[in-house]
Amino acid sequence: MTVVTNLDPKCRTSQQTPLDALADLVADDLKAVNEVIIQRMHSSVELIPQLASYIVSAGGKRLRPLLTLASARLCGYQGTKHLGLAAAVEFIHTATLLHDDVVDESSLRRGQASANEQFGNKPSVLVGDFLFSRAFLLMVDAGSIEVMRILSNASAVIAEGEVLQLTTTNDTSTSEQSYLEVICGKTASLFAAACRLSAVVADRSEAEAVALDDYGLNLGIAFQLVDDVLDYSALQARLGKTVGDDFLEGKITLPVILAYRRGSDEERQFWRRVMEDPTQQADGDLEHAIALMAHHATLRDTVDRARHYGAIARDALGLFPECAEKRVLLEVIDFVIDREY
Repeated sequence: MTVVTNLDPKCRTSQQTPLDALADLVADDLKAVNEVIIQRMHSSVELIPQLASYIVSAGGKRLRPLLTLASARLCGYQGTKHLGLAAAVEFIHTATLLHDDVVDESSLRRGQASANEQFGNKPSVLVGDFLFSRAFLLMVDAGSIEVMRILSNASAVIAEGEVLQLTTTNDTSTSEQSYLEVICGKTASLFAAACRLSAVVADRSEAEAVALDDYGLNLGIAFQLVDDVLDYSALQARLGKTVGDDFLEGKITLPVILAYRRGSDEERQFWRRVMEDPTQQADGDLEHAIALMAHHATLRDTVDRARHYGAIARDALGLFPECAEKRVLLEVIDFVIDREY
């Protein structure tokens, strides 16, 4: 079965974002990564490439593999190992999306029916496992024990983060620190690994590897903080995305944590009712929750937290000389924080 995943930077809108600029900067490498993805998604079991292609082609930002490619250029790498590793990063990310949507019972992903909604839970889980196995084969191809350590560890930390999130779901006593542990695990760890890999294959110093790790980790934290704000954004509806999925599932994210801590006894009683047992949610509860967040400025303050971590990511790149790659990677920080999707 032939799978076509459109990553052509020429197929973009006229209004270029920093992410578009990043894709343009590594356009040739991105095309090669796409070819690796298509090749490694192949299977004689027809449902596997069909389902894998469905989610890989669903219009994601490709941010994680782009970070691997740009970081390799930043490190002056001249080889080709980063191409397979960028594909491995995308496979790991896609596998986690497949598993997450099953766990969360999500019906939408990026404005279209989620893979589990389209194909069922069992195929989604098993194809996620298939993509994880493909990712590990790509790690082996790199021929580096350190590369395998980084991505294997990231995969384990992602799973730990998802399990930790299950323990905080519906728990209004969740602290901001526990929440940060969740998003560092489920989101930021792969950002960090995606960047650090390039320093390893380029045989750069440990200081540079740590700097790229720090950049990716803090960018990933900022990314997830903004994601959790956008879940309560009316703009999401206009973009064809559902609003309030986290609320409906009782997920405890920072906007909720802050609203709960800042609220009156009556408001905290509301939060306990709607978050600790989502089956008790009634019409108008989501709108009331958003109003309370606006009253206590929790969405604004969550974005401010994202700016804090964005500043740390910015400082991490100070070790590298000025160049086009560094400039675009810095611009990506602002894009991640100020994005509307």
